[in-house]
Amino acid sequence: MSDAGEGAFAARLKAYEGQPAAVAGVGKDPVNAPMIRHWCEAMGDTNPAYSGPDAIAPPTMLQAWTMGGLSGHTGHPGRSGAYDELLALLDGAGCTSVVATDCEQEYLRPLRPGDEVAFDAVIESVSDRKRTRLGTGHFVTTRMEIRVGGERVGTHRFRILKYAAAPAAPVTPAASAASADRPTDPDPGPGPGPDSGPGPVAGPESGPEPNRGPGPGSRRPRPVVNRDNAGFWEGVARHRLLIQRCTGCGTLRFPWLPGCNACASAGWDTVEASGAGTVYSYVVMHHPPFPAFSPPYAVGLIELAEGVRMVSNVIGVPYDEVRIGMPVRLEFVQYDDGTVLPVFRAREQTTATATAIAATGSESGTGTGHKG
Repeated sequence: MSDAGEGAFAARLKAYEGQPAAVAGVGKDPVNAPMIRHWCEAMGDTNPAYSGPDAIAPPTMLQAWTMGGLSGHTGHPGRSGAYDELLALLDGAGCTSVVATDCEQEYLRPLRPGDEVAFDAVIESVSDRKRTRLGTGHFVTTRMEIRVGGERVGTHRFRILKYAAAPAAPVTPAASAASADRPTDPDPGPGPGPDSGPGPVAGPESGPEPNRGPGPGSRRPRPVVNRDNAGFWEGVARHRLLIQRCTGCGTLRFPWLPGCNACASAGWDTVEASGAGTVYSYVVMHHPPFPAFSPPYAVGLIELAEGVRMVSNVIGVPYDEVRIGMPVRLEFVQYDDGTVLPVFRAREQTTATATAIAATGSESGTGTGHKG
């Protein structure tokens, strides 16, 4: 596309800024105790404020009350024609792939069981053309205002990238040989953001079926860094895994958050993780394929010695030998583009035990792993 053509296309995209993205939306269910309970159980959140006769909903459930579920919204217009037109325009320009990048929420008052949520959303911004490691495209940000009885209770900003996927580089003998010297384990990142961290890893992993890593010629997505998690990623760059600690009650928390779930204090400092941990749970990823990663590979939920949990990769052992309860140790991996991420290496002395467990089909631990 010529510079003139690109300018004209950008102007067409910018014309959608300020137009509605959703109109007169209504939550499918009132705020209710069962959904709050399920959320807290899934998140491991035991804050007493979320149960009992005076319970409130966890603030981070804000978007959940607006979602249409698998069947979508009924009984109101829902997503606007302008938003559909914008997405169709981007599709027509070759930006047919989409990935959610981040969201921001503002809470004005707690939601309580019985509250009936209504919402409207606007297309807040459409970026100029951006080149990313996934491909070239445009960031689209929507802003949703959530109300109860006409009172605004929160704001939810949601950003996606509509992009044309970058073509994979052709595989050559030289590239195949070079890939053998790269870290071999994919890492979706601990996130806050996924959730979601560590220096170089030595060579490919041992074992007949090592945890497989990025596909040849593909680039790993970079973590999304925002004002809430910037300190975490700064620590990772220095090969330090930092955990937030509430200065009000001393509770440790991960991923990083602007306030304490236990006492609601906004004050915090950090403690450095020792690096010791165990596999609390895990999945083996087979699908969907992603250009930067070659399935199957293991993604673990790691319980650190300090008591918090984070999602990362388990390396140093074949993907089918990862087991719940397996001791692991933190390492920092630096990839070709300079990205540094924390991963967890299975302790060498556990590898033979894991192989024996796989042969017998028995294991100890708090649950079972899953294949996805």
